[in-house]
Amino acid sequence: MSDMVPDLFGSPAPDRPSRQDERGASERFPAASSAHSASRHRAGTQPLADRLRPQSLDDVQGQAHLLGSEGTLTRMLESGHLSSLILWGGPGCGKTTIAQLLAARAGLFYAKISAVFSGVADLKKAFEEARRKAEATGKGTLLFVDEIHRFNRAQQDGFLPYVERGTVVLVGATTENPSFALNSALLSRCQVLVLHRLDDEALEKLLLRAEGETGRTLPLTPEGRASLRAMADGDGRYLLNMVEQLLSLTKADTRPLGPAELARSLSRRPVLYDRDRDEHYNLISALHKSLRGSDPDAGLYWFARMLEGGEDPRYIARRLVRFASEDIGEADPTSLPLAQAGAAAYERLGSPEGEVALAQVVVHLAVASKSNAVYKAYNEARALAKQTGSLMPPAHIRNAPTALMKELGYKKGYEYDHDCEDGVSGQNYFPDGMKRVTLYRPVDRGFEERIRKRLDMLAQKRASRQS
Repeated sequence: MSDMVPDLFGSPAPDRPSRQDERGASERFPAASSAHSASRHRAGTQPLADRLRPQSLDDVQGQAHLLGSEGTLTRMLESGHLSSLILWGGPGCGKTTIAQLLAARAGLFYAKISAVFSGVADLKKAFEEARRKAEATGKGTLLFVDEIHRFNRAQQDGFLPYVERGTVVLVGATTENPSFALNSALLSRCQVLVLHRLDDEALEKLLLRAEGETGRTLPLTPEGRASLRAMADGDGRYLLNMVEQLLSLTKADTRPLGPAELARSLSRRPVLYDRDRDEHYNLISALHKSLRGSDPDAGLYWFARMLEGGEDPRYIARRLVRFASEDIGEADPTSLPLAQAGAAAYERLGSPEGEVALAQVVVHLAVASKSNAVYKAYNEARALAKQTGSLMPPAHIRNAPTALMKELGYKKGYEYDHDCEDGVSGQNYFPDGMKRVTLYRPVDRGFEERIRKRLDMLAQKRASRQS
């Protein structure tokens, strides 16, 4: 049997422990770094992002909450026990790199599969290889599963016995919310770690490393450099790809580029948005809560973010109509018809003119007086209706279209409210024997302040009839 067996990542992994394997994990890691370092200056076709892949966990940018002195992964490694993990974060934030470096630091074999290209047979092969290596060397395997959310529920269940037995330390990477994308059984056996998108400081450090690696200063003005970082939108890999494009485009022209020249040369990273995934719900929640918080500027921002991401304006229009009833109600009765008018205007005008009408609705709903009294009253009424069952209306407010119904007392004693003082009779309209309840409680804001005063008057009139 050969001493070297290719692992699933594509690089050979030793079957038997070497002298380096017998040392501490901290000594093994530099050895792994040297091996990679020897290859990082190979053919010029190697992408810059790969050439600059961090060689130690200390070099990873933007994830200090995980890898800093008090970081979650730092403490886990210091304890000597690496748990199975789910790394949740956007593209280009370091998920794959962290998994590789964790394996080296923890002294584990590293294997990688992608849920995009793999199936059950590939998983079985990976688990069997990990088991065989453990028996031959006493050394465990970190199995990195990229895009783990793409495995269906049954395939995810296939991980469970191997994670429980410790056959592999599973590290799954996902851009989707694990709460929705992964089943609860797998989540209960893994620790979910959130990776942050790279901030401006982390992206600048990447630019400095890129300049050191290539030996060239980026031909950018300070404003152009800031614009380049903004175009990456938190994605380190995309930033380095743009650096390569920029350097190839400006070989013969070293004049520094500003934001406008840069925009003509390079394309901005597409906005992260998926109309049926996590970002969809995050952004509509942000829009709704900004309007509820009476912030028209934030509301317009999230509205525009959704449109730029490709959201259907009709969906936003429906949500605005709902908001008008749920969060404004009778505090500003004009809000619901205005929201409906905005939706109709969009249907009439289409894009892009129709979005302006929806923007007007966003601003109106944000600045309108707020009340959820109608929404709360409706929910309480539904609960009460379920609780009271089939109680009949009192006889005096039932119609009596037949002689029999009149003989049974239907409509007897009914008072026509329009003929009464103030247009109100004060009669009881709840079922006989049911105690009166108050469901609608208007607030002291907007038009509901006037409504509350009228309801107080009506309550006094009802009370006077009962006394």
